[in-house]
Amino acid sequence: MSDLMEHKGYYGTVEYSSSDGVLFGKVIGIKGLISYEGDSIDNLKLDFENAINDYLDMCAVEGVQPQRSYKGKFNVRVSPEVHKSLILYSAAHGQTLNSTVEEAIRKYVMT
Repeated sequence: MSDLMEHKGYYGTVEYSSSDGVLFGKVIGIKGLISYEGDSIDNLKLDFENAINDYLDMCAVEGVQPQRSYKGKFNVRVSPEVHKSLILYSAAHGQTLNSTVEEAIRKYVMT
C-alpha cells in the first residue's frame, strides 16, 4: 500500500499528472468525491489531511454521520460454479459461507 495515504482512518490515492506537473488523489472507499492536490509530497499530504478534516467538520455542522470507509460488508458476484464450490467446501468444513470467504481472502490478501 505504498501509493496510499492514511488520515483518521480514511485512505487516499497518490497520482501524478505529467501534463499539469501536479500530484493529486482522491479518498477511496466512500461514496462521493473528496479530492486533493499538491506540488510536492508534503503539500499533497497536507491537502489530503485538510480535505479529510473539512469533510469531518462539514458532517459535524450538518449533523450527519461521516461515512466510514470499511464497514466489513460488501457484495461479491461469482459464477454459479464457484458459488456451489464455496457452499460445498463450507459445509464439508463446518463453516459458514462468510467464514469460508473471509478465510480465503485473508490467505490471499493478508499473507
